Amino acid sequence: MKDIQHYSLLAHNTFGIDARCSRFVEYGSIEEAKLVAQLLNESSMPYIIIGGGSNLLLTRDFEGIVVHSVLRGITRVEQSADSSLLQCGAGEVWDDVVAYSLQEHLYGAENLSLIPGDVGASAVQNIGAYGVEVKDLIAEVEAVEIASGKVCRFSNAECRYGYRDSRFKHDWKNRYLVTHVSYKLSHTFRPRLDYGNIQAELEHRGISHPTAQQLRQLIIDIRMAKLPDPKVMGNAGSFFMNPVVDRSKYEALLEQYPQMPHYTIDEEHEKIPAGWLIDQCGWKGRSLGPAGVHDRQALVLVNLGGARGEDIVRLCTTIQHDVNSKFGIDIHPEVNII
Repeated sequence: MKDIQHYSLLAHNTFGIDARCSRFVEYGSIEEAKLVAQLLNESSMPYIIIGGGSNLLLTRDFEGIVVHSVLRGITRVEQSADSSLLQCGAGEVWDDVVAYSLQEHLYGAENLSLIPGDVGASAVQNIGAYGVEVKDLIAEVEAVEIASGKVCRFSNAECRYGYRDSRFKHDWKNRYLVTHVSYKLSHTFRPRLDYGNIQAELEHRGISHPTAQQLRQLIIDIRMAKLPDPKVMGNAGSFFMNPVVDRSKYEALLEQYPQMPHYTIDEEHEKIPAGWLIDQCGWKGRSLGPAGVHDRQALVLVNLGGARGEDIVRLCTTIQHDVNSKFGIDIHPEVNII
């Protein structure tokens, strides 16, 4: 178990901000997770639990304990005629799980290719892209309860997943250390091609019936074309959640903006891309000091060099104000701001 005092978190956040914490602990097994739980119980210091840092904005040094999982392993633990269950360590890189699943001819995660972050965070955040959310795949989440050190297992339903949401972000926040997540994957490839520009890109490539690997590669190519490499330009991917509005609001906006993209949630609600709203406010490619909006994807805020967390927050709040003033819609960060 790693336990380090006065630790720099530069390598643990993709915005590239050099904040520090008072103490940094890592667990690589269930037994080590139990030891970390005991440590947190015995300490009077506040603590936060982080994943790969791809959904994290640090605005200050953290005067407390930062907990991180490096628990690895991908194991097929159950198999039926039409599906298999993969149990994955919380510290596994999510995209490695997607790649592994295709190698094993297990399907369902292709549209979630190249989403940054770890397995543990996928279950907390309910990551999603191109019409698929990880809640569609999660069968069970295993975690150590910090208060008792007890190993608990939660079904998908118990986690109460919503759009980029779960109980781990609310009443279960900082109560559990995720150790494993089990994903139910299909033995049959059923491609989801009806979201974003997937179909248009397939047609451009002359592909009418993509294989799972072709779909994964297409998703990777689309993401790489739109999103900056955090090693080159600090960012956390999509900074804002796409707002969901009621139908009357959507119809009123559609009269003003007939080309407005949208995705139907149900009979009463529509999702409007936050990136489009931000772009319509003229923010794509603009900056506010050392913090900017990416020139190819308005949903992505970037560190142009030397930005502090508060610089990113100032840009965030300015954009929120402009979107609300123009459209009457509140947009909220997907990123965890500390």
